Amino acid sequence: MFTGIVKAKGQIRSLERRGGDVRLTVTSDGLPWNDFELGESICVNGVCLTAVELSDDGFATDVSTETLDVTGLGDLAEGSFVNLEPSLAVGERLGGHLVSGHVDCVGKVLSVADDARSIRLSIEIPPEYARYVAKKGSVTVDGVSLTINEVSGNTFELNIIPHTAEVTIIGDYAAGTVVNIEVDLIARYLERLLGKDGDGISLEFLKAHGYA
Repeated sequence: MFTGIVKAKGQIRSLERRGGDVRLTVTSDGLPWNDFELGESICVNGVCLTAVELSDDGFATDVSTETLDVTGLGDLAEGSFVNLEPSLAVGERLGGHLVSGHVDCVGKVLSVADDARSIRLSIEIPPEYARYVAKKGSVTVDGVSLTINEVSGNTFELNIIPHTAEVTIIGDYAAGTVVNIEVDLIARYLERLLGKDGDGISLEFLKAHGYA
């Protein structure tokens, strides 16, 4: 589990093809790698990955074909910069929102514009995921917890403050950039409870459980 508060930027040292999968090696001087253990979960651009090798300046992880197919990790190259967040420890401040590291879809940056000292981003996502985003709701973009400012169809807008632009890769976005999107966990579960895939919540259900 993560919070969407990026702890450091990293850089891709190598991408090694191994029988269809990829061994990804990431370096960063922003995390205390000597404190990590094999098997640690580390969020890379919003994707929960397992550290299978550790070094003094980073880690290696295996990325499956499934993950390559449904995220933007397959578009990375040697030298690409990425957002990094170690898994949440019990007792830490929950500064963003609960993030699973399970990417729902990829989106595309439509525009990047200055907005006073901030950056205004417009991002397009597949139409079937538009129902999960709402004005003033939360969304994770490449592992960064952000608040949605406006929604129009399957496009939403975000305001990126200078600090976020500086400490994440968002400051390097341009029109056409592909990003990993994870919608709010509550939105996903609420949809199921409301009946898309089941009987849903009715007035009778609420009365039976003391809510009405």
